[in-house]
Amino acid sequence: MHLLSRNKWPAVFGLAPALLIYLMFAIIPILISFYYSLMDWDGFTDMRFVGLANFQEALSDSIFWQSLKNNLYVVAASVFGQIPIALFFAILLNRKLKGGKIFRTLGFMPVVISTVIISLVWGMMYNSRRGLFNHLLELVGLGEWAQNWLGDPKWAMIAVCITIIWQFVGLYLIIFLAALQNIPQEIYEAARIDGASGWKQTLYITLPMMRNAIAVAVILCISGSLRTFDLIYVMTSGGPGHSTEVLAMYMFDQTFSSTRFGYGSALSLFIFFFSLILVYLSTVVLRKKAD
Repeated sequence: MHLLSRNKWPAVFGLAPALLIYLMFAIIPILISFYYSLMDWDGFTDMRFVGLANFQEALSDSIFWQSLKNNLYVVAASVFGQIPIALFFAILLNRKLKGGKIFRTLGFMPVVISTVIISLVWGMMYNSRRGLFNHLLELVGLGEWAQNWLGDPKWAMIAVCITIIWQFVGLYLIIFLAALQNIPQEIYEAARIDGASGWKQTLYITLPMMRNAIAVAVILCISGSLRTFDLIYVMTSGGPGHSTEVLAMYMFDQTFSSTRFGYGSALSLFIFFFSLILVYLSTVVLRKKAD
C-alpha cells in the first residue's frame, strides 16, 4: 500500500494517454449517440427534436426484429459452436501430440486472415453452380442435396453461421490452450494415482479449473457476435430478403444509405444495451453454475 501511494503519479501519467484515447473514441461517441437518438437529422439540414420517436419506430419495424433474430442466431452459433469445438481441440492439442505446433498455427490462421478474403472464398465454396460443397455432394452421389446455399432464405443464415464458427474457433483455441498450460500437472498425477481415468480428469479437474477462461470466452463470443458486420456484408449483403441481415447491417443501412443519423443512433444504442444485457445474463448463468 505504501509502495502504491509513493508511485501513484507515475502510474496516473502512464495510464492517462490510454484513458484519454478511450474517452475520446468510446465514451464520448456513446454520449453523443444519446443526443442524436432524440433527433431527426439527415446530416445536412437542421436537427429536429423528436424525443423517443426513433425508438418507437425501431420497435415497430419488422426488419429490426428480423435483424435481432438473426443476431441471436449468430450469438447461439458462436457460443455453442465455437467454444465447444475450440475446447475439444485445445484439450486434444494439450496432450503433446506430434505436430501440435503446426495444428495450432493452422487453427489460428483464419483469425488473422482478412475477413473480406474469407467471405469471398467461402462465397465461392457455397456457389450453387460451381461451388465446392455442391461439387463434393455430386461426387459422393448426393447431388440431390445440392442447394443454393446463400440464395435460399432457409439455408443462407446457416451457411453464414458455419463460416463465422470456422473463422473464430482458433481465437478461443489459443485462449483455452493458455488456460490448460496453467493447470499444475501435480493435480493430474495425483488423480492418476487415485485411479481417475482421462475422461474423469477432464470432467472433474480440467473443466472446473478452466471456468474463468470459458467465462471470458463466452463474453467475447457474445460481444463479437453482436458486432458482426463485414463477413455477412460481403457474403450476402443481408439477403436474400433480409434473411441474413443483422443489427449492425441494419444500423449501417439506415444511417449511411438512408442518411437517417438520428434513427441510426437509436439503433446503435439498442445494440449497446442489448449487448450489456446478454453479457450480464451470461455472467449470472455462469456464476450460478460455478456455485
